[in-house]
Amino acid sequence: MSWWDQLDKNRGSRPRAVLMMEGDRAAVAERLTKMVALNGVTVSAQDHWMPTGVPQYKAGKWDKGPADEAQLDKPNPLVGSAHRQALQEWWLAVPGRAKTPNWDIASTCTVDGTPGLLLVEAKAHFDELEHAGKSNQGSDDSKLNHDRIGKAIDEACGAWQAATNLPWGLSRDSHYQLSNRFAWAWKLASMGIPVVLVYLGFVNATDMADNRTLIGSAHEWDRGMKAHAAGVVPDAIWENRAGFNGVPVIPLLRTYHQPLPANHP
Repeated sequence: MSWWDQLDKNRGSRPRAVLMMEGDRAAVAERLTKMVALNGVTVSAQDHWMPTGVPQYKAGKWDKGPADEAQLDKPNPLVGSAHRQALQEWWLAVPGRAKTPNWDIASTCTVDGTPGLLLVEAKAHFDELEHAGKSNQGSDDSKLNHDRIGKAIDEACGAWQAATNLPWGLSRDSHYQLSNRFAWAWKLASMGIPVVLVYLGFVNATDMADNRTLIGSAHEWDRGMKAHAAGVVPDAIWENRAGFNGVPVIPLLRTYHQPLPANHP
């Protein structure tokens, strides 16, 4: 049994994301900084990130902890406890066991000299881009959370429109994943934390080739993402900065080639 068998998803973007974070701290920091490729945005070896690499086999058992994704309202090394609490109260009416968005990669960073966050949503093929809205099934608590999330996304949508003077369509009921990513980026900025929000396409993910449309180039990723986001996120926001009381959010489209081990299925 190999490390990728310990992941919730052992093909596509998930194993590539954890492999991208594998290695000594200086190498990972340089990798992230080069991936962002934006003046004023750096990740250093002193920053914190999740995941930290692949699962490790120790003392006869697997430690899956290194591959954990970040939920920013849960205990993590990326944001302080007061911010975690504020995020949870904004997003959920009844926290309990309810989940908040998982980030494929999340790291502290520096944005124009100010501590910030790098948040990465990664895809290995175009079919991973979801058009669906958030489902509304389950307990009364789930329904209360459903309502709270709708209000949070509506609030974020209004804030993006006001800051950019562009039409936005963030919604709980359509393109939910895309909408919640931009909603969380705005909320963090509203709390004084600069955010670099990266939609990352892993190119040539040949393990996912069966009946899926792979990402062949940066041009294809740019075109495909903008088509996916049409009517939700305006084209003009990518590669530009939106300011919220002087705190920036910088949405970027990037690609990265991350091969898998030769013996990966």
